[in-house]
Amino acid sequence: MNKSPYQILKKPVITEKSVDARERARTLCFQVDPHATKVEIREAVQILFKVKVDSVRTAIYHGKTRRRGRTVGRRPDWKKAFVKLQAGEKIPEVMETT
Repeated sequence: MNKSPYQILKKPVITEKSVDARERARTLCFQVDPHATKVEIREAVQILFKVKVDSVRTAIYHGKTRRRGRTVGRRPDWKKAFVKLQAGEKIPEVMETT
């Protein structure tokens, strides 16, 4: 079953580390579908932002345990993708911070 690019890329991750990576290493960070492969992530970014991707790195983050009084819950696990753009590609304006 083919997924749409919008199902693969859930939302951008905007932290100090990701902003620094975008400026220095031309790398975008996204929260992605946990079952998405690197090839699917590459194609989704190329289709949505019309840029050429150099490489994709992924990391799986395990959800933290949280307590509310005596009730114990857990946040869901999630997957983060670091997408490096090829040299000469312009960073999409959607990812620019003001």
